[in-house]
Amino acid sequence: MPSYAITGAARGIGFEFVNQLSADSGNTVFAIVRSKTTATKLVELGRPNIHIIEADITDNKALKYAAAEVSWFTGSSLDYLINNAAFVEPERDGLTLDAYSSEELLTKDLLDSFNVNVVAIIHTINTFLPLLKNGKAKTAVTLSSGLGDLDVTMNSEFVNSAPYSISKAAVNMVNANPGLVDTSTRAPTEKELEQFMVMIGKFRNQYPDFTGPITPETSVQMQLEVINRLTVQ
Repeated sequence: MPSYAITGAARGIGFEFVNQLSADSGNTVFAIVRSKTTATKLVELGRPNIHIIEADITDNKALKYAAAEVSWFTGSSLDYLINNAAFVEPERDGLTLDAYSSEELLTKDLLDSFNVNVVAIIHTINTFLPLLKNGKAKTAVTLSSGLGDLDVTMNSEFVNSAPYSISKAAVNMVNANPGLVDTSTRAPTEKELEQFMVMIGKFRNQYPDFTGPITPETSVQMQLEVINRLTVQ
């Protein structure tokens, strides 16, 4: 019975990992969410092999609690850890590095992005590592982004989302790229749509066959194909 722990599991790609993995009753799935109040979709799945655990990955004490909960259920083991949780500042996502209103605000966004997207990922892996060592698959996967790929950002001349991109480049030492995925929970504003279309145009300059964002369902299916091919060797 394979066991999986997924961070950032309340929505988007994280939720879809839980949805697809828990569809197999032989899998034990631990959905780690920052707050259980946001986990209504997980509850609605109504599957007994889903265990919802509340833990903010930037809180080391909460991470240790989550690992202890997993350990209690599995007998001190874990097969797969999927680091999906990430941070992007929504209000200033469209700014370039030189467009910030103050150095202090830029510093805040850089540090917040690095803290969640790099430091917290390292702590998460370290916290669950003893359980992973006892598991059969012994696999930790960290989701990155095409925006953390130097060639992609340089060739497409994509200059927005800088704090997010910088932090994703840093975490690329251990990652899987989910692709460009539509994880929106609301309709975009006119300004957001304009920025998005500019981004799509730049991506197509580098990848002429690019057709646009894929769904979380398709992204997770493709990622699981890769994950299932991984071996300890």
